[in-house]
Amino acid sequence: YKKDPDNPKQWIIDEEAAEIVKFIFTMAMEGRGPGQIATELTARKILTPTAYHRKEGRNPPAKADTLPYHWYSATVVTILERRDYTGCTVNFKTYTNSLWDKTKHSNAPENQKIFYGTHEAIIEQEVFDKVQKLRKHRQRADRTGKTSLFSGLVYCMDCGRKMYYRSKNGDSNKGAHFRCSTNSMRPEICDSVHFIREKALEQMVWKHMSMVMECVTCHEDYFRSQMEKKFQMESADVLKSLRKQLTKSEKRVRELDALFIRIYEDNVSGKMTDERFVMMSENYESEQEALKSTILDLEQKIEVQEQKIDNLEQFIQKAKKNADAEELTPYNVREMIKAIYIGKPDKSTGKRHQEIHIEYDLVGYIPLDELMKEVQA
Repeated sequence: YKKDPDNPKQWIIDEEAAEIVKFIFTMAMEGRGPGQIATELTARKILTPTAYHRKEGRNPPAKADTLPYHWYSATVVTILERRDYTGCTVNFKTYTNSLWDKTKHSNAPENQKIFYGTHEAIIEQEVFDKVQKLRKHRQRADRTGKTSLFSGLVYCMDCGRKMYYRSKNGDSNKGAHFRCSTNSMRPEICDSVHFIREKALEQMVWKHMSMVMECVTCHEDYFRSQMEKKFQMESADVLKSLRKQLTKSEKRVRELDALFIRIYEDNVSGKMTDERFVMMSENYESEQEALKSTILDLEQKIEVQEQKIDNLEQFIQKAKKNADAEELTPYNVREMIKAIYIGKPDKSTGKRHQEIHIEYDLVGYIPLDELMKEVQA
């Protein structure tokens, strides 16, 4: 961003710099880490933020950079975590301890104040949120230095743990596969061999994703109505249970407030010793802190359940956006899919059959077979 020449208090998009920010987020959506992104930017001889500001005649606080094209992963991390790119203004990012101690400290996100829609967005909110999730699940290259289209997304259907990518040296990906490491290292936890070749997984995922996008684009109203019914059925019991737990926890917090007052009065009047008062108040405080944490967790879970319909609309727009795709790419895979669960192979018929379970971002499992039966009927 840069200051609006007509209004110095307003930000406007610096188109040249914004293209670099978009490129960085695109690489992050493709599964590249900050180090890999920094290497790519350096190789392309893209000016660092400090060097770019100086080129534009601005005076950045950082010292002059003797290596104007050398990017550091820390710089990339700062860009990927900057919420301002979504069109909001974030205040209270730092704080000082006192008037005498001017040292600035980073403020926790929950203590920051966010004002939405204060300027034009460079990065869509859902892309920003997705990148933050992807960064929590680092993709590790295998011993040959390679990563897969699906690295970080593949899980064992039995034990629920990650399946790791393995490939061979050389340019060919023949033999590249995913395998549940738990089975080889801890067979008592996962006693089935979960193994799938990367090429087979790619074909299965592309087929399923193509059919989902076709169903959305050609039968949007039907897809929406059926998924809404699915959400309502799944959420009804869950919401009832969560709200019951929330009400119970909130009631107990109010009871503890009353108990605090009672034991304080008993202590002041001499009915309770100081030692007993301290012990009981510490117990009540500990319980109340735990309850407040539980309440926050329950509120977040309720919000997730209530947002499912809004999430469905976002997913439909994603599917329509990718409907013209001709193949899987690192970007559309991570934009559409949250996780892929691999079942153990079944060879009872003489042929190898293997079940995969795809959990799509925002909407979870899509009962595609049922939807397609109704569409074709």
